[in-house]
Amino acid sequence: MSFDGHVFIGVSLDGFIARADGDLDWLNARGEAAEGDLGYQAFIDGVDTVVMGRATYEKVLTFGQDAWTYDGKHIAVLSTRLPADADPRVTVHRSLDELAGDLEARGLKHVYVDGGQVVRAFLRAGLVTDLTITTVPVLIGSGLPLFGELDADIDLTLRSTADMGGGVVQSVYEIKR
Repeated sequence: MSFDGHVFIGVSLDGFIARADGDLDWLNARGEAAEGDLGYQAFIDGVDTVVMGRATYEKVLTFGQDAWTYDGKHIAVLSTRLPADADPRVTVHRSLDELAGDLEARGLKHVYVDGGQVVRAFLRAGLVTDLTITTVPVLIGSGLPLFGELDADIDLTLRSTADMGGGVVQSVYEIKR
């Protein structure tokens, strides 16, 4: 593929990206002392495409119009259930192969991969270049995991780890090829 998939995501210390119902209260209620936007704005400024699953897309919609930080980006939603005409701001794809082909055809290069199922699908397909994981100092006990079953080990190289304040730690890993 001629595009690079980049992950930028927050997790609880026990590896969950959300509660089972998709709630993120634990993420926003802690780390008040963390510095700034934790690098999100610089990250999002460097991508031309955002790929997310239906559940992530629907969660983003609950944040309100002001939270839609994707203007000027191509937005792709990977879903078998979301209607193709659900939102004029997004392109709905039914399969990862269809999505990857569209990204290639559009000449898109820097793809933000968001949402647990989508991250896992991109990892299994070898489409992720790097992972920026921001760990929040809380154990929530159960929820939606970031990682799951894989077909094979995925070796990573640690590029950096930073104390972001408030007990929040951000680590950047590169996928070894």
